[in-house]
Amino acid sequence: MRPSGRDLSEMRPVSIETGFTKHAEGSALIKVGDTHVLCTATIEDRVPPFIKGSGLGWVTAEYGMLPRATNTRMRREATQGKQGGRTVEIQRLIGRSLRAGVDRVALGERQISIDCDVLQADGGTRCASITGGWVALRLAVNKLMKAGDVRTDPLISPVAAVSCGIYAGQPVLDLDYPEDSEAGVDGNFVMLGDGRMIEVQMSAEGATYSRDQMNTLLDLAEKGVKELAAAQLAAVA
Repeated sequence: MRPSGRDLSEMRPVSIETGFTKHAEGSALIKVGDTHVLCTATIEDRVPPFIKGSGLGWVTAEYGMLPRATNTRMRREATQGKQGGRTVEIQRLIGRSLRAGVDRVALGERQISIDCDVLQADGGTRCASITGGWVALRLAVNKLMKAGDVRTDPLISPVAAVSCGIYAGQPVLDLDYPEDSEAGVDGNFVMLGDGRMIEVQMSAEGATYSRDQMNTLLDLAEKGVKELAAAQLAAVA
């Protein structure tokens, strides 16, 4: 029995509210159970120096957690003078995940920055950030297309992510914090909406896993991403 009472292959409730902030070109508040992340997209008429003049667009991301997103208060990283290693790793993951679903030629030489701020954390914050980040990206691209700044839709497919793992000896979909903190195996799966894989992060957290178990987790991830992609498309329809 999972702590939440969910079936092994059951996602937490997912909701996506678009237009959550006034000023950003795209914004979405995504809730996956008790994990809540605000994602905003900003369009900039510039690109990093290493692709300047190439005609290619760029999508990048920043990630952070509010001090009371968790049970105890965390110091803001700005007060420490630098970002932590976990933060850097997660925002790089978000950026390269979202870029995998973008035709950068069609986007043109501009940058879209996705900011992901965790308001409340209960496991799976990076996955929720990727999933909500794509919605904010979609809304920003819609504005570019409506204005005629982009003629061909540069978004190839929805990009979504979900966690899967081995909890109490059973493969489970969409780990919340009680499961994540005790899982023998923990994995994050990033995919396009059609099931093509972008990135898989899997690690043994006290127990090894077999090839058959990994295949089972992949099947669960495909199911979860399919549900998330449907929620994404419904949110931007």
